[in-house]
Amino acid sequence: MRFLIPLLLLASGLAQAQATGQPYQASAPLSWELKNARWFDGRQLQRGNLYVENGVFVAKRPPKVNRKMDLRNEQVLINPLAEAHNHNLQTAWGWGQYADRYLDEGVFYAAMLCGDPANVAEVKPLAAKPAAPDVSFVTACITSPDGYPLAAVLPNPSPEAAAAQRQLVLVDSPDQARSQWPAIKARGGTWLRLVLAHSERPELRQQPAMFGRLGLRPDTAAALTRLAHGDGRRVVAHVETAADFDAALAAGVDVIAHLPGYANTLDEAPEVFAISETAAALAARQRTAVITTVAATDLFKLDAGALAALRRVQRANLDRLQAAGVPLWVGSDVFIGTARAELHALDALGLERATLLRLATQDTPRALFPQRKLGCFQPGCEASFLLLGGDPLADLGQLDMPLLRVKQGRLLTRLADVAASSAQASASTADPPKSSKKKAGKARAAAKAKPS
Repeated sequence: MRFLIPLLLLASGLAQAQATGQPYQASAPLSWELKNARWFDGRQLQRGNLYVENGVFVAKRPPKVNRKMDLRNEQVLINPLAEAHNHNLQTAWGWGQYADRYLDEGVFYAAMLCGDPANVAEVKPLAAKPAAPDVSFVTACITSPDGYPLAAVLPNPSPEAAAAQRQLVLVDSPDQARSQWPAIKARGGTWLRLVLAHSERPELRQQPAMFGRLGLRPDTAAALTRLAHGDGRRVVAHVETAADFDAALAAGVDVIAHLPGYANTLDEAPEVFAISETAAALAARQRTAVITTVAATDLFKLDAGALAALRRVQRANLDRLQAAGVPLWVGSDVFIGTARAELHALDALGLERATLLRLATQDTPRALFPQRKLGCFQPGCEASFLLLGGDPLADLGQLDMPLLRVKQGRLLTRLADVAASSAQASASTADPPKSSKKKAGKARAAAKAKPS
């Protein structure tokens, strides 16, 4: 109770601060002693004591401890979540609207997959602050002159408006890919995003209603992938159908964004989205990762029958990819949300809970930031974690109520005074207070021993 009472008071203060819209702030880096802790190691809960110093977990108790807690084997620590597919933090406006939501929901790592270089340049200084999610940006987003997402980003989609916009690079052939490659390289970044959408249906290009909803030809996607790999860049491909999935694999992309069947905008038969065993095996051999994005399906407001059909295909695709050993990354592509929505959507599909948490807290963060030691509690790992009130393996709803958020040893809080004072010496919640009776007894004994 000595731990829970101040913790509940802090949580109450955070809720009040959140309601008033106060931004997150980070304390100075703290040294921590977490006694009788439980933490998720990627498979199950471990028990023991954890120590933090200089932003990383260490093997021994630091000489000076700022925060000493006894978790009494009740609360649970997990590493922060990662969002592998979104677009809501790639502009300054979006950052202002959603960055704190990422921290609220325990999502410390994210990939924004279609940013304009000028907009991303405004955001990068914001993302570099301690009280901010860490973000990887894609600034070369390539589609066809009639391709997705032109219909979504242009107020009045037309060939003229498409040619005038600057967010997307428009490429129509392998020859154009080669001629435009210097300009594509100049957009910066280590990743390209390619769009494949209904690539198996060239007749759709003749339909005005499909303008802005299609994508690259498979041969153009393959040419761009070869150019990118030749320059040491990696490629993520948007897909809609199983045929797009096959075309992305044939092109040799590194990551496929979207499980086929995340949407069915053309009201096609469910089998159009079914990944074959052959394709799953090829993805595994090539180590092509797949970003899940099943939460995005709810954005399309399908009737119950159509939704159930897509969910069955999604579950079958996940099973097939997992059986083949294809790497999965957690990403939602939900503009008003984060990866937490994706975790709940995958949980509803029946994905095994420990696997789900491993994907979100270990595999995806490490994939987004491969040079860092993330998603672990061993000495040398970045000391970033969420403190939950209970076991998320038994109740995934525990993810919705983090009690504490710590990033590289810093306490993240919406309470400015808490952030400012956290580095001061604090009372321990692990050691019982010294008894006043014992002090009185020692004083009496000393008085008796004193000569008269």
